Amino acid sequence: MKVAVLGAAGGIGQALSLLLKLNLPAGTDLALYDLAPVTPGVAVDLSHIPTAVKITGFGKEDLDKALIGADIVMIPAGMPRKPGMDRSDLFNINAGVVKTLAEAIVVNCPKALVGVITNPVNTTVAIAAEVFKKAGTYDPKRLFGVTTLDVIRAETFVAELKGKNPEEIIVPVIGGHSGTTILPLLSQVKDVAFTDEEVSSLTYRIQNAGTEVVEAKAGGGSATLSMGQAAARFCVSLIKGLQGEKVTEYAYVEGQGEHARFFAQPIVLGKNGVEALLPIGELSAYEQKAMNDMLGTLKADITLGEEFVANAN
Repeated sequence: MKVAVLGAAGGIGQALSLLLKLNLPAGTDLALYDLAPVTPGVAVDLSHIPTAVKITGFGKEDLDKALIGADIVMIPAGMPRKPGMDRSDLFNINAGVVKTLAEAIVVNCPKALVGVITNPVNTTVAIAAEVFKKAGTYDPKRLFGVTTLDVIRAETFVAELKGKNPEEIIVPVIGGHSGTTILPLLSQVKDVAFTDEEVSSLTYRIQNAGTEVVEAKAGGGSATLSMGQAAARFCVSLIKGLQGEKVTEYAYVEGQGEHARFFAQPIVLGKNGVEALLPIGELSAYEQKAMNDMLGTLKADITLGEEFVANAN
């Protein structure tokens, strides 16, 4: 098994790489790629951790080498958010980054499972899909926007509010990965009741949790450690799927299109990536209205990505 992390020297990339070194199956090759000159040093640093995961660092000239033969590619590369920015402000920088990396994936590992972390995820996943489609290699079962962070935040915040063990809380989170497109389905949380005020305040906090971190770091970065953990969890689930285990996760994928072309929903992972799309279940009136209200934003984000590739030279 080979896993490539593109953007491995950044805040998310280093946290993700550390967690993968600790949690990937023995014998896995972990390829770390970044433009930053520190990348080989990150690989050497992690290589001193005593696990049976082999780490290799690749600099900016070696993207192809990092990708050749990869079974899974995780993409945290790009510019992080700063105070006052929302995820859409990152588009002009990160769109080109994702397009370039997707073009390299087409050449070197077109069958890989690809997890896109680079914001704005609502848009960058569409960019990757269009690059793959243009090359004739697109398989919607193998492309994921990693929205696991929204799920773990929701579970953490609910557990804090209700005095529960967060490991025993499951909160479905559907939609997208930005602002109001993030929709936690609090009505589906088992054995927990919420007042209308709690639903409103929790939903707002989950939707704006990224901004909470950006502001708390006061210009020093965005959510890197929690995103690293969320991405590692999702990557490990992808590996379990490839090994034949059926794993349920939430991710931003191209499904049946009943809500939008890409939509975060429960999926079953298996040997081919997405083995099954699961229903989002019954929504409360509050959740149904929230979903109806955000679909226009989500669809516009997706169109932006599609048009970026269509208009690229």
